[in-house]
Amino acid sequence: MRRFFITLTFLVPTLLGSALVLSDQIQPLLDVAEERADQEQVSQTKIDSMDDDTSLIVNEYITVSKQIEGLRVYNAQMRKQIDRQEERLKEIDKTMKEAQVMQRQIPPFTRRMLAGIEKSIELDMPFHLAERKERIAFAKAAIDNPTVSSAEGLRQVLETFNVEMEYGRKLDNYKDTIDIEGQPREVNVLRVGRLSLVYQSSDGSLTGAWDNKEREWVELDNSYRNPTKKGLRIANRLATVSMLELPIPNPEAVK
Repeated sequence: MRRFFITLTFLVPTLLGSALVLSDQIQPLLDVAEERADQEQVSQTKIDSMDDDTSLIVNEYITVSKQIEGLRVYNAQMRKQIDRQEERLKEIDKTMKEAQVMQRQIPPFTRRMLAGIEKSIELDMPFHLAERKERIAFAKAAIDNPTVSSAEGLRQVLETFNVEMEYGRKLDNYKDTIDIEGQPREVNVLRVGRLSLVYQSSDGSLTGAWDNKEREWVELDNSYRNPTKKGLRIANRLATVSMLELPIPNPEAVK
């Protein structure tokens, strides 16, 4: 029993010594393994960081690519608009050149037109002569005035022309003083467009018409007395519109 204890006592230091020797041999390995684990952790951290950076760069690339594509579409649209604007500018430039040519032609055209209207009044039936001649004088003053634009002068002449055109479409009556057998008489005048111009005295005793060929007033027989009276009532809106038998000059060939 004592021998066994001595032997066991001898083995314990021997085992402890061997364990210490193994510990000294394993520790470097453990240190290396720990260091390698630390390095792997650092590397993994770097990899994770690089992965995040890569994802961020990829997202930014996708965003920038979309922006670039949007800019390409926008630039294409702007290019089309610029092309259309350049074409429009060319059209405007052409129109302005044509307008300049037309502007130089307006004054002589306006004067010729006004002269034609004035001549037509001289050859027309003598109704509202004072009013019509005053309108001609007003238009002539406008085109002779240097402060009035060519466009305004033309507008005045066109307005005069339109009024003359309207005379041919309307039934009209007014009072006037005309010479009958050398004596001035106040009469009621009935105008049917430019077809007929007749008069009747206030008492109805005299009825006549304008002879445009002879350029004078001529007396009519009694058959035109009632139609003329009826026409005056229609013009004054005292009677409904109906057929009238009035003298109409024969049409003449246009030379």
